[in-house]
Amino acid sequence: MDVAPIRPPDLSARPFFLVAERIMAASPVELYRMATQQFGLWFADPGSVLMRAEVNQPFFFTAGGGVPHYGRFLRLVPDGLVELSWVTHATEGAETVLTVEFSAHGAGTALLLTHAGFPSAAVRDRHEKSWPRILERWDHRAAATV
Repeated sequence: MDVAPIRPPDLSARPFFLVAERIMAASPVELYRMATQQFGLWFADPGSVLMRAEVNQPFFFTAGGGVPHYGRFLRLVPDGLVELSWVTHATEGAETVLTVEFSAHGAGTALLLTHAGFPSAAVRDRHEKSWPRILERWDHRAAATV
């Protein structure tokens, strides 16, 4: 069976992006697993996740009490990187690209998140305020599962 090459979204008309960094207590292995197999433990509404962590596979979940999120996996590097496209009402329907990189940092992980392709500075700014809270929740949930 031939597999079509992955075509990432064209972000050239949507140049707004953000970067968030955090030192996480959990290992890259644990965070990668939570990002690819346990989305319902730290981000998505429990029971709403339809996701298979394979490149070019679509996913769906709800978060925040039923808000739909859609996308597909673009790149996966076990214990090192998760990149996916991301569409929700908060991106105003724009297909954005979320890249999360994990690298060992002592007993934990240096996490670098890049979220690109926002249609405006206002949409980017709203996400820029949200991601630190989300990463903090992820860090606390990861520590609770170890």
